[in-house]
Amino acid sequence: MAHLMISAAHKSSGKTMISIGLCATFQRKSLAVQPFKKGPDYIDPLWLGQAAGRACYNLDFFTTGSGEIGDFFFRKMQGADLGIIEGNKGLYDGLDLHGSNSNAALAALLDAPVVLVLDTRGMTRGIAPLILGYQAFDENIRIAGVILNSVGGSRHESKLRNVIEHYTDARVVGAVPRNDKVQIEERHLGLMPSNESAAAQSHIDRIADHVGNHVDLDALLSIAGQSGDMQITPESAPARRDIQADVRIGYAKDATFGFYYPDDLEAMSQAGATLVPFDTLKDARLPEIDGLFIGGGFPETAMKQLEKNQSMRESIRHFIEEGGPAYAECGGLMYLCRSLQWRDERSEMVGVLPADVKMHQKPQGRGYVRLCETSDHPWPSGEGASRQVNAHEFHYSGLDSLDANQKFAYKVERGFGVDGLHDGLIYKNLLANYSHMRNVGSNHWAERFVSHVKICKRRNNIERK
Repeated sequence: MAHLMISAAHKSSGKTMISIGLCATFQRKSLAVQPFKKGPDYIDPLWLGQAAGRACYNLDFFTTGSGEIGDFFFRKMQGADLGIIEGNKGLYDGLDLHGSNSNAALAALLDAPVVLVLDTRGMTRGIAPLILGYQAFDENIRIAGVILNSVGGSRHESKLRNVIEHYTDARVVGAVPRNDKVQIEERHLGLMPSNESAAAQSHIDRIADHVGNHVDLDALLSIAGQSGDMQITPESAPARRDIQADVRIGYAKDATFGFYYPDDLEAMSQAGATLVPFDTLKDARLPEIDGLFIGGGFPETAMKQLEKNQSMRESIRHFIEEGGPAYAECGGLMYLCRSLQWRDERSEMVGVLPADVKMHQKPQGRGYVRLCETSDHPWPSGEGASRQVNAHEFHYSGLDSLDANQKFAYKVERGFGVDGLHDGLIYKNLLANYSHMRNVGSNHWAERFVSHVKICKRRNNIERK
């Protein structure tokens, strides 16, 4: 089970660009590449998944236990020739003093050799103590190679290689020169998602050409082959349940809304739902569905187009007002409010949630959240359900003019949510959070939502009779 981790000394070192390039380059060589992303993230996995031609899965200690991560990784690696795990932040950065949720901890758990991406701008001899320090900091971590990124030219590369060879035993497996043409556009919430860009594939191709020409692919495959047997007893892959797919759940999948964890969607299918994509920008109305899911995204960047598609907004409003079961996260929540204001412009949204959305210059909620379910939560609890939920949020928007009598599904124990105290707005059969959920052993939200949709469908059928 060949796999490796692409990490860095610090964030913004270029590891995402390197990881995208490697996924695309190895995929071109007819290898089945399975990408993973450390931590909570939607944007990097969209790029990595498109580059590899396979869905990218997230590995996150905050929402998922170590044993569950190991089993999940083992199952998703089945049928793959190579696993590429992109880290987040720096190799040893983490939430606590001991780095228990760091990239290094994940590499140790999965026995993954680490390839360290180093931003070499303005650096020559100083690269040696940096490498030596990272090698010595944790003897359990195998830094099997380094990729020099943002190299200033052949002379700069030669100096770096000479220093590294003289002072360290680190293996240089690539030297990637600076190239503005392969950079991915950044904005207020990070990289531009690939689902927004019609030219995403051609940009991935440029990245692959650039990275593939400046790294030693054979050396990387050799390093990946050094990954050890994980000290985890994997469970067998869960068999698909013998459940008739008797509900249809529509989910917004377009240039505005695309933040979905693929394993969450897979869990909904396994629970008996047929997933039906629709486009909030181009489609005139909802398809024939029993439930509705609108995930995260950037509605502020397309708010004029969303406003212009009045027939879709009316179709969604009618579905929810008639008691249709619906779930929304972050960008989806914003879309369902009365209006959205950004940069002194205002657009009408769907209008079922009694609030107006305003974008701010600084994040209103960012990072991990811990929630406690209230008695008003609309979904069936399910077997072994926990009232405490670990999730994450990242939003620059806030809600104004919220109804004082608003019911909430969650109390916020860590994080911000809607107002620092609550999250999960409830309206009829709609639940809308700023928090992003992850369907894991301690939070089977996908199965609970599908059960909720089934209950609502049965109730409606009885009422029609």
